[in-house]
Amino acid sequence: MTLKLEDKQVIVAEVSNVAKTALSAVIADYRGMQVSVMTKLRAEARAQGIYLRVVRNTLARRALADTEFAGLSEHLIGPLVIAFSQDEPGAAARLFREFMKETENLQVKALALGGQVLPASQLEAVSKLPTRDEALATLCRVMLAPVEKFVRTLREPYAQVVRVTAAVRDQKQAA
Repeated sequence: MTLKLEDKQVIVAEVSNVAKTALSAVIADYRGMQVSVMTKLRAEARAQGIYLRVVRNTLARRALADTEFAGLSEHLIGPLVIAFSQDEPGAAARLFREFMKETENLQVKALALGGQVLPASQLEAVSKLPTRDEALATLCRVMLAPVEKFVRTLREPYAQVVRVTAAVRDQKQAA
């Protein structure tokens, strides 16, 4: 199916706008993938807030040109699906990692995070990045640790007096 110039411009503008606000991107070769699996992949992507689209490589190159994902252009060869994580940096990587377990036809070509293009071997590391809530919880634990230690330190002399008093009491009762 041939696209008109206006249709191509709309696609490039849409992908470019999404790429400008995305935190990370993953491109994968979907050759030989069943339609039902691809439909399931798209549904999961929508549910997780991931923008997933099959775009012609020439249009994708134009769309990514002025974004931090411009380095992915050299990996745009063959039939590819592009996923952009909107909320969490590791969301798209987690999605593809899970679907690669189901089908061997999905092959990640490259991913980009923070303006750097990473090889497909880094998919596992990026997919293990914490979610926003996990990162905030870790930050809170780190910030709370010194306060907890300070309170324990302040409380220790009183606890020590209580233990010594209890030991003296036990000693007098035993005698």
